[in-house]
Amino acid sequence: MNDSDAIELIRDAVGGRAGVWADLGAGTGTFTRALAAVLGAGSTVFAVDDDARAVRALRELSVSTSGDVQVIAVNADFTQPLALPGLVRGRAQLDGILLANALHFVRDPERVLSRLVEQLRPDGRAIVVEYDRRQASQWVPFPIPASRWPRLAESAGLAGPAITATRPSSYSGVLYTAVATRSAKEA
Repeated sequence: MNDSDAIELIRDAVGGRAGVWADLGAGTGTFTRALAAVLGAGSTVFAVDDDARAVRALRELSVSTSGDVQVIAVNADFTQPLALPGLVRGRAQLDGILLANALHFVRDPERVLSRLVEQLRPDGRAIVVEYDRRQASQWVPFPIPASRWPRLAESAGLAGPAITATRPSSYSGVLYTAVATRSAKEA
């Protein structure tokens, strides 16, 4: 997937909400670059991955990204309690989280997403990019069909779950982008 495809997939879900975001399971940065492009000036993106080679690529990305958006590469497993540099652990300080092709590697996405949502500010957005209509495989071990998103989001304390984009996948099935917000009463 190229950067412009990734931008189109997440643009409506992000909604131009600049601020402090985390791209969890960032890989080598395709969606990190897309998120930085959509967010714009003054934003910070924590690009988190537990693979050392990916983190090296993300660190190079953080150097090459224009000064408008700060990209901070973090070597961590987002399924574990997450500490982001400069943020206080356990405090709701993120304006958004993006899990692009990442949550389908998690056996218990409800538990992980619920814990991650605790780091979102009231009205902060949780965005997933996942495969719909795809069978489990070594590349997508725990598929999350689009029909499951509303229940998953609500179980994590999110409100207003919606699908904002779809596109055929080059590999199989359909990619979809979904979003939901942390309600003020849950924060």
